[in-house]
Order: sequence, then structure tokens, then C-alpha cells
Amino acid sequence: MYHLSEVLFFPPVSEANYDGILAIGGDLSPERLQLAYRSGVFPWFNEGEPILWWSPNPRMVLFLDELIVTKSMRNILNRNIFKVTFNQNFRDVISNCQKIKRDGQNGTWISNNMIESYCKLHEMGFAKSVEVWENDVLVGGLYGVDLGHVFCGESMFSKVSNASKVAFIALVNKLKEENYKLLDCQVYNPHLESLGCQEIERDFFMQTLNNDEY
Repeated sequence: MYHLSEVLFFPPVSEANYDGILAIGGDLSPERLQLAYRSGVFPWFNEGEPILWWSPNPRMVLFLDELIVTKSMRNILNRNIFKVTFNQNFRDVISNCQKIKRDGQNGTWISNNMIESYCKLHEMGFAKSVEVWENDVLVGGLYGVDLGHVFCGESMFSKVSNASKVAFIALVNKLKEENYKLLDCQVYNPHLESLGCQEIERDFFMQTLNNDEY
């Protein structure tokens, strides 16, 4: 495992260990975060622990044409229960992602320092959010890092049933319209799989990441 210094550098992702951990230390400066995502790396650690940088193999992604929208979900979308916006309340979205309780997790990996770092990225146009509203109340959303041809999803939240799915579907539709190559979902979970996401080899992910003409 590589120990980062103040120098902005990440080793090749092939040097990650079996679990996908590539490096430890460093900081969450906007410059380092930008380099990380462009290098196929993302931070994931618990508050109070050193910063861990990951590049798992395999990588969970969605090829945009493979999105699964169930019949029941289509009915919800057609009823126009929710309103969707983009990049209108980034801080509220990431703050809700921090607070939401998740099965099998104690606490959250989204620290206050991480919120501030990603809000700076948002101000720079590098981090984006999707907001889902019901009766003018924010009830769901997601945020991630936009690389121009690959969108790296970070976290979702939902205060009412299906709100995070609405955000996910809206994002995928927008990415398709803008000719993105894929949506990076980082690591496997069954909820993502139900939406059409799949695991691919890290080498294939890196090939797509490094070639915006791919």
C-alpha cells in the first residue's frame, strides 16, 4: 500500500491490493480529488481513520443502454409525482446522503471534511447533484464527480419510496443524451445490480476512463 505525501501523485491502479486499496494518507484537496477520479481512484474511509484511496477490481458500472426500469417504476414516472432538478442544491444532497441510515452500516463515511471538499468541487463545476422533489420538499437525490465522458456516482439518499431511483434514472437519461460512456458505481451491491449495473474488469474500466473517444 502506497503512503501519500504532499506531492499530488497516485501509483498505477494495478498496485492496489486484493481488496482494492491503493494508497493511504494525503488530503481531500480539490486538486487531489480531481487527480484521483481521473486516475480511477476514489476515497472511502470512516471518520477518524486515515484517508484510504480505492481502485477495486472488478469495478461496478452501468452501461447506459442497460438501465433497467421496471413496469412499476415506469408507472411512477408517468404519474409525475416527483420533480427532478440538476445542480440546484448540492450541499443539501450530500448532507442528506451523510445523514441517511443504511442497512449494515454504523455511522457514515461522509465526514464533514468530505462534505466541504466535494462542495468545493461542485463550485468548480467538477461535482454534480440530482435533486428529487415532492411538493417542493427535497425527498431524494444523488451526487457524484463528472469527468465529461464518465460520471462517477458517489452516494444516493431517499426519504420516500423510489425517490433515489427517480434520481438515478434521471441521471442516466441525461448522460445518454450527452453521449457519456458509462456511469461508475464503484463497488457491487444488489440494489445497483437490480438497476442494470454490472461488474467489469478494472482494466476495461480504465481503458474507457482514459479514452474519451472510446
